Amino acid sequence: MIPDDLVPENCPWPIVLGLDPGTRHAGYGAVVVAPDGPRLITCGVISPRGRDPIARRLGAIQVELETLLSKLRPTSVALESAFAALNIRSALRIGEARGMMLAACARFDVEVVEYAPAQAKKAVLGHGAGSKEQVARMVAVLLGIEGDPAESGALGAREDATDALALALAHVHRMRVSERLGGSSRA
Repeated sequence: MIPDDLVPENCPWPIVLGLDPGTRHAGYGAVVVAPDGPRLITCGVISPRGRDPIARRLGAIQVELETLLSKLRPTSVALESAFAALNIRSALRIGEARGMMLAACARFDVEVVEYAPAQAKKAVLGHGAGSKEQVARMVAVLLGIEGDPAESGALGAREDATDALALALAHVHRMRVSERLGGSSRA
C-alpha cells in the first residue's frame, strides 16, 4: 500500500510514473525529476488473484492504479507500448491491460507517453538489447539504490517493477533532452 504522504502537496518537480502492463502482474515505478537527477519514490507490482476471470483481474488492477494516480499525482505516465508478441493470446491480454491503464490515466487527466521495451532498455543501458537482470541493475545504479529496487516484489514479478522504472527513466531522459533542445517533452 502506498502511504498518503509520499509526495508533498507542493512538490516543485515533475513526477513520472512508469507502467508495465499485464493482467497477472502490472509493474509500476515512480520517480521525481529533481534538479540533481531522478529519485525513486516507489515501485512495485500489482498482482490480482491469478484464478480470477480477466474482467475481475483488470478491475483489481484499475482500483490499485487509480489509488497510485491519486496519491502520486504524476505529471506524466510512461506506458509500455503495444508490441508484436509470438503468443497472440498474451498480446491481446496485454492490450486489454493497456486499454484499462490508458482510460485510468485519462480519468486523472495525466499525459501518457508510450515507449517500446527496446526504447526503455536503450535509455538505461545505452542499447536496446539487454536482459531483465541488466535492466534491474542499471535502474538501481541510475537511481543510486543498493541492490534491486523492487527486491520485495513477488517472485518472478519484480522484473515488472524494474521494467516500469526503466520506462519512467526513458521519459526522464526524453524530458532532459527536450529541455536541452528548448522544446516540449511531448512526442
